[in-house]
Amino acid sequence: MDDDKDLTTTFKTCLETNEIAFQVHAYNDPLAALSDFKPSFYDLLLVDINMPLMNGFELCERILKLDINVRVCFMSAGEINQEAIREVHSTKSIGCFIKKPVMPDVLVERLKEELG
Repeated sequence: MDDDKDLTTTFKTCLETNEIAFQVHAYNDPLAALSDFKPSFYDLLLVDINMPLMNGFELCERILKLDINVRVCFMSAGEINQEAIREVHSTKSIGCFIKKPVMPDVLVERLKEELG
């Protein structure tokens, strides 16, 4: 989930065409992502923090009410205070934090680690 269409297209291609071949559902509108969300279907959400309409934290709070077991990795081009975020959003679902820009091979490795 990222409001930058070029970025979601790039991430989707990179994740679907690596040796693991992740199944990816890409969204550029957080309201559409929330509307289409299916509990117990997704293993991991990769969510940009700064988006119009609804920021990544708001989106995840609403999604985690539907499925507390889905893992969440946040992305941002800005600085990320991981400890503060974990204090405010204290849930085992919050996983990694990824600084943008990120190289495709690094993204794949981070998500593989997160999914264990």
